[in-house]
Amino acid sequence: MIPREILKKIRQIELRTRRLVSETLAGQYHSVFKGQGMNFEEVREYQPGDEVRSIDWNVTARMNHPFVKKFVEERELTLMLLVDVSGSGLFGSGEQSKRELAAEIASVLAFSAIRNNDKVGLILFTDEVEKYMPPRKGRRYVLRVIREILFYEPQRRGTNLLGALDFLNRVTHHKAIAVVISDFLDERRGEIRAVTPGQALDPVGVSLRRANRRHDVVAVQITDRFELQLPALGRLILRDAETGEVTELNTGDARRRRRFAEEREQALAEWQRLFRKAGVDSIQLRTDQPYAVALGRFFETREKRRLRG
Repeated sequence: MIPREILKKIRQIELRTRRLVSETLAGQYHSVFKGQGMNFEEVREYQPGDEVRSIDWNVTARMNHPFVKKFVEERELTLMLLVDVSGSGLFGSGEQSKRELAAEIASVLAFSAIRNNDKVGLILFTDEVEKYMPPRKGRRYVLRVIREILFYEPQRRGTNLLGALDFLNRVTHHKAIAVVISDFLDERRGEIRAVTPGQALDPVGVSLRRANRRHDVVAVQITDRFELQLPALGRLILRDAETGEVTELNTGDARRRRRFAEEREQALAEWQRLFRKAGVDSIQLRTDQPYAVALGRFFETREKRRLRG
């Protein structure tokens, strides 16, 4: 029996995200994530403006009148959600933790998928894959996915993106939309991993590129404002959510805060370079900022690129 407060939380997310999907994002999702090919549907008489290359010459010869083949997009896709449930995801300086925002983003994408009759699957990972839900259709299944993202209790606290991507490639044999939702914190130091400019891709970048060759990979990076800029609260005792390491930090030092902000800004920029080198589109979100605009901008950018291509 699912407790009432859990059902209420899931229902609130469903109501918020389905409204956004129905009003804005479902059509954009359909436009930018295309099917695997075209299926033959029927033969019909040629009409002015039809593509000459689509003429069916065998039928045309028999009927002594031009006929064309009509194809429809092979629409059904699979949306795989790879969600980081490591310890750092529980942090949030405002109304939402990073994990709660991850659940909401996953909900938006999942409801967009099922409105387009696509399947939705889920991989929850820490420094190992902790749960796998194979792709299926339907609202009830999406609600199960949201529940697992919100309330699953992981057995481990670290992060291993490579393992999650390798698992994706093993269990998903056809091309899928693979959305990785994570803060992309380094599992060894609890810091955003920086990649030296000009350096060859590190193992994470190599794994992202390999996965993106088989699938359409999108990285959703969620951060919190206090991970980017330290608040001036004096001396603090901080415990790393993933490693358990305890650190004493003087946040009252303005130079320390400025250096911290500069390092984090540089690290985020390096992540962007890594995503670009791997050919992976990315979305940057923060727990203290609305996400609808960023999602809409992402879809618009992909649509423009598709039309140009």
